[in-house]
Amino acid sequence: MALLGACFLFAAFLSGCKKQEERRLTPAQIHQITRALAAAASSAVPPGTSVKLRQGASSQELGNTDYLRVVLRNDSPAGANRAAVARLIQSLHAVATRNHLTQDPPIQTGELLHFTLRHAGTPALEIEIVTRAAPVSPSAGTGNPGGKAANARLAIIIDDLGSDRAAAESVFALAYPLTISVLPNHEHSLEIAEEAHRRGFQVMLHLPMQSVANETPEAQELHPGMPAPEVAALVDQFLQNVPDAAGVNNHQGSQATADAALMDELMPVLRDRHLFYVDSRTTAATVAYDTAQDFGVRSAFRNVPFLDDVAEVAAIRKQLELALRGAREKGEAVAIGHPHPATLRALREVLPQAQQQGVRLVLASELVH
Repeated sequence: MALLGACFLFAAFLSGCKKQEERRLTPAQIHQITRALAAAASSAVPPGTSVKLRQGASSQELGNTDYLRVVLRNDSPAGANRAAVARLIQSLHAVATRNHLTQDPPIQTGELLHFTLRHAGTPALEIEIVTRAAPVSPSAGTGNPGGKAANARLAIIIDDLGSDRAAAESVFALAYPLTISVLPNHEHSLEIAEEAHRRGFQVMLHLPMQSVANETPEAQELHPGMPAPEVAALVDQFLQNVPDAAGVNNHQGSQATADAALMDELMPVLRDRHLFYVDSRTTAATVAYDTAQDFGVRSAFRNVPFLDDVAEVAAIRKQLELALRGAREKGEAVAIGHPHPATLRALREVLPQAQQQGVRLVLASELVH
C-alpha cells in the first residue's frame, strides 16, 4: 500500500500543475522524456535495481506508448523499502512535471503498480513499479548432499514432440507425471497436445527461438529485433496450434534467450496469458529466467544436465541418476529429455527407483516460482 499511496501523491502533484498544450509530442520527444525518466529512476534506486525501458511511441501507430519498468527488490527492512519507493516517485515526478505530463489514477495488482502518463490528454508513457522479494531459484533448495531430501522433487520435461505420433504414444505409455513440450506447426502438434491433456499430462509450448548457429531452424521462430506486436502475434499463433498449454520453454534459442530486448518483449506476453516459463538454458549467456522473474512470470530453469545429449541407454541412465541426485541435493530439479527410443527405455528402467531414492516426480508447474 506504500507504493499506491506514494503514487497517488505523485498524481496529486501532477494534477496540480497540469498545463495542457495543443501541440502533440513527437515520438522522438516522448523517447527523450522516457530516457530522462529512466535516468532519474536509476539515480534514485539502490544499486542493482532493474530499470528497463521500451521506446514504443510511433507516428505510424498512434496508440503505442513508451514503457518504463522498475523492479525494486524487497529484501531490505520495511523502512528502507518505503524510503526507496518515495525517492523513486519523487524523481519520476520531477521529470514528469518538467515535461507537462499528467497521470491517470494508479492501478495496484499485488506487487505491481501501473500508471499512465499523458501529454495534452494523449497517452505517452506506461510505467510499472514492482516490489518483490529476491527470486528463489530452483537450485536454491535445502537438500541433503549425498543423502535423501525429505521432500525432493523432480520435474522431467520431454521436448520436441509434434512430428511423431508413435513417439508421443510411447511417452504416454510411461504413465508417469511427465510434462510434454510440443513444437507448434508440426504434422501432429495439435492432436498430440490435445491427447496429452486428455490423458492428464501437462502440456507446454516448445517455443522456437533463434540459436547462435541457427541449426535446423523452425519455419517461424522468435529472433532478436522482433517488435513487441510481432512477438505477441507469433506466440498467440503457436498457442492455437498447441492447445491447453500451461507454460512455455524455449526450443534452441541460444541467441534469442541471450538477447535482453527480445526477452523484455516476450515476458509480458507470457504474463498476460498466465503462462509459466522454463528456461531450457541452451546457453550460459541466457537472461530469460532473470527477465521472467523481473516481469512477474512464474518461472524455473533446467538445473541438471540434459538427459540425452548422448542418445544411448547407458549414458541416459547415468544422466537420470544425476538428475535424481540433483533433486535430492537441491531439493528440486528440472530435467529435460527428448522422445528418443533410448531415452524412453532409460526412463522405464530408472523412474521406478525414484520414490525409493526419496524423489517425487512432479509436473513442471509445481517447480516454478
